[in-house]
Amino acid sequence: MRYLLLVSHGTMAPGVHSVIRMLLGDRDNVLSCSMEDGVSADAFVAALREVIVPIAADDSVIVLGDIVGGSPLTNTLNALTEVGLLPNTIAFGGLSLPMAISALMAIEDDLDDSALVENVTNEAREGARQVELMLDDEDEEDL
Repeated sequence: MRYLLLVSHGTMAPGVHSVIRMLLGDRDNVLSCSMEDGVSADAFVAALREVIVPIAADDSVIVLGDIVGGSPLTNTLNALTEVGLLPNTIAFGGLSLPMAISALMAIEDDLDDSALVENVTNEAREGARQVELMLDDEDEEDL
């Protein structure tokens, strides 16, 4: 099975997980763990180890972390190394809801790793852009 593992500081990862449930329904292959304010790295890793229990040695993992080099992502990669899953892992930083949905759809469409990486990184680039507001002269007066 391919898992999507969301990790972050604060409550971002569980928040994105919650929105995925709301929009797409509950998925057994979506997991999340966060390092909330005041939680040590050791406590985060202990919680993460519980979260990744369902992942078997022959499964693969797509990790979306909030910050490249941040404690949640680096500790997650270390924990996956400890259980022998790093060779079956693709990791990204810059977690966003569009990236998570794109990764999940790529998993469900059974895309190969290179296509999955391309889809997720393209979604990350396309998802961050300015929204252009079109205002009529009349609308400007109402502001």
